[in-house]
Amino acid sequence: MVEIKRSSLNKNMNLRLASLSPCRVSFCLAILSVILSGCAPQATPNEAAFSKIVIALEPDKDPDAMLADREALEAFVTAKTAIETEAIVPLSSAVMTEGLKNGTIDIAYLSSTATARLVADNAVEVLLANEIDGKPSYLSYWVALKASPYTSVADLRGQPIAFSSRTSTSGFLIPTWDLYKQGLVSLATGPVGFFGAGNVHYGVGYVSAVERVLDGSAAAAAVSYYVYEKDKHLTPEQRDRLKVIDTQGPVPSHVLVVRRDLPLEVKTALRSTFLTMNESDRELRDRLFGSPLVAVTTEAHLAVTMEALALIEKMEL
Repeated sequence: MVEIKRSSLNKNMNLRLASLSPCRVSFCLAILSVILSGCAPQATPNEAAFSKIVIALEPDKDPDAMLADREALEAFVTAKTAIETEAIVPLSSAVMTEGLKNGTIDIAYLSSTATARLVADNAVEVLLANEIDGKPSYLSYWVALKASPYTSVADLRGQPIAFSSRTSTSGFLIPTWDLYKQGLVSLATGPVGFFGAGNVHYGVGYVSAVERVLDGSAAAAAVSYYVYEKDKHLTPEQRDRLKVIDTQGPVPSHVLVVRRDLPLEVKTALRSTFLTMNESDRELRDRLFGSPLVAVTTEAHLAVTMEALALIEKMEL
């Protein structure tokens, strides 16, 4: 490459500019600007755009416990990648979604439904997924009172029911997709056509849906398997009053997503880093993500969710 000395270039250009018309002077100055900018040292993409990793976690635990886990995660990722890391807990999923889109968040732990919508916007790709009993998926349950006569979701025609929320994958999306596949609901009338007007309720989470069953205002609720099988959401006494009357799935597990426009080498390093948690720090992994993390492809992991979302968008709700 030929080195261009700015001092001699400027001197020669000044002599020539003196003899040119004003229009030609402007043109020559524009050319000079381009040449000089090409001589300046340019930052690499990594130097210009990547100095810190920002990881977003869901606010689903005690704030003090989350603070300790955030600090532990920051130290873990920084030590493995040699990149400064910050773990945050956004106030809402909307803040998390917007952060991934505008580049203020690099990695986040999300449901497959939230992830599918971001993938459709070309904002993220799946880095890793939860593995549950050897699979990157789990089941959705319909639960009812143990003393009730219901033995399947087909028995609930005309009965009041509760979905966990309008955005829940296992508590709404997959159960509704399954009802359609069974021929129990149609696109024209949706769940109301099967359960009846005024009988379809939406909670603000798993527990709120189950509480309707427990207080008798709903015959059944759609929830994740772990609400019934694990101790995290319900007391043993509450679980003892319930039974599972139907299952549906597979429900694609939660995932770690990464911004699509991060450098490939950074994505690779992050994938390797989080996979090492399966061996080197299982306790932190389980506190943050609940189960082992495994590599999956974005398209394969989200296939069921994408199909269900496409269906729901056409359905009267």
